[in-house]
Formats: sequence, C-alpha cells, structure tokens
Amino acid sequence: MKLGAFSISLAVKDIHKSKAFYEKLGFSYKGGNIDQNWVILKNETAVIGLFQGMFEGNIMTFNPGWDGDAQNIEEFDDVRAIQEHLKSLGIELSKEADTSTEGPEHITLTDPDGNNILIDQHR
Repeated sequence: MKLGAFSISLAVKDIHKSKAFYEKLGFSYKGGNIDQNWVILKNETAVIGLFQGMFEGNIMTFNPGWDGDAQNIEEFDDVRAIQEHLKSLGIELSKEADTSTEGPEHITLTDPDGNNILIDQHR
C-alpha cells in the first residue's frame, strides 16, 4: 500500500510565532497562506504544516499521489483503494471516502493510542 508523501500537521496557537520558531530550526516556507492561518514548511525531507484554529490536536498526514515536494507521481494507490484495504483488515475509519467519486478525497482514522491520521488525496 502506497500512502504517499508524509507530513505532520500541527495545531498551533499563534501561527506567526510557530512559523518563526520552525524557521529558526531550519525550515523554510513551501506553501500555504499565513493570512488564512496555514503554512507548509520544509527542511530537507521533513515537512510540517502549521494550522491555527482549523482542528484540535496534531495529525499525521499522508498524501497519495504526491512526493515530498507536493509533485505528482505517476503510480499511486487511490485513497478509495487504501480505504477498502484498511477496512478488509478490520480497521475502523472515522471518515470514509465516497467510493462513487474519483479524484480528490480523504479518509481519517485513529491509531490505538489516539493519534489522528489523515490520508488526503489532492488529485
């Protein structure tokens, strides 16, 4: 199963302070809109998203169809196929993808320790 690019999505209290902090750690701006309270930062292969007021708690994020630079990759597992595979293994999803659609869609699940996982396909 190919989950795609990995990043951590951090729920932050002050996006400007958080962005400045991570820039001191060597991260640089990759995308997003700070005026909309979200930015994507990168340091080599490490990618983090900072999100203010959009969700509670941090989320592990996977993007099927993208590499670590948010570039399309040729072959990838569609989120709907990933969903069916996970369900066949008895994994409960908190949000399922609409299997009657194609293209962008997402699923969410929680690991046994309460960590949230987002599998978010943008293409």
